[in-house]
Amino acid sequence: MTPPPLVSLEQVGKVFANGVTALGGFSLDVREGEFLSLLGPSGCGKSTVLRLIAGLAEPTTGRIAWPGSFDTDHRGRIGFVFQEPTLMPWAPVADNVWLPLRLRGVSRKAAQDRIAQSLALVGLQDFAKAYPRELSGGMKMRVSIARALSMEPRLLLMDEPFAALDEITRFKLNDDLLDVQKELSCTVVFVTHSVYESAYLSNRIAVLSPRPGRIVAELAGASSRERDGDFRASLAYADLCRKVSQALTGSMRDGGLR
Repeated sequence: MTPPPLVSLEQVGKVFANGVTALGGFSLDVREGEFLSLLGPSGCGKSTVLRLIAGLAEPTTGRIAWPGSFDTDHRGRIGFVFQEPTLMPWAPVADNVWLPLRLRGVSRKAAQDRIAQSLALVGLQDFAKAYPRELSGGMKMRVSIARALSMEPRLLLMDEPFAALDEITRFKLNDDLLDVQKELSCTVVFVTHSVYESAYLSNRIAVLSPRPGRIVAELAGASSRERDGDFRASLAYADLCRKVSQALTGSMRDGGLR
């Protein structure tokens, strides 16, 4: 059975103050518990979709609906991981993870257990006292993810978090991210430019047209039981990458008009 939608974007349009139309007629259901990737060319509105879901921006047209029992003020149950780690260089790792809780009035002492749990989830339990300058790029991104996880999110939004990392680190963080989602049973919406990353991570892949962005294709990804250590070398993965690549190429060639 198809899970119910956690959030629905209904004919959403977004026009910025400079006149750029980022999204037009964008409709998408984000389903409870899924790993959904948004794939498309630069400037097609992928990041804008995340910001609208998070409540960091408002749609110009259309609406964003939160069906079911999800809190009216949903922002307290959303974690957001940006393209850059954006860590406070003067603060140790634990205090960087504490930041969103601190902004909500949670004391350092009260947040202690949650900070430790979040760092353990990303494998940084031994680096709570380290400073960002002492960490590699991949470790900094892990801290950023731990910071988002400290909110115990029901929905995790991720905006190309691994784009600047080397391939080996990226593969490892992809695997770790799947483990985190399984552990937390949260919903993930993941923005990427990578066909291969979207095919590896996702239960579902939504392909966007060039600006103004809208969904032009949806593809089913691999099931969780298929994504074992050998999946990247499997024929099923190669076939899925081919299908996703064809959908993306079609979107670019046709300018999103089908």
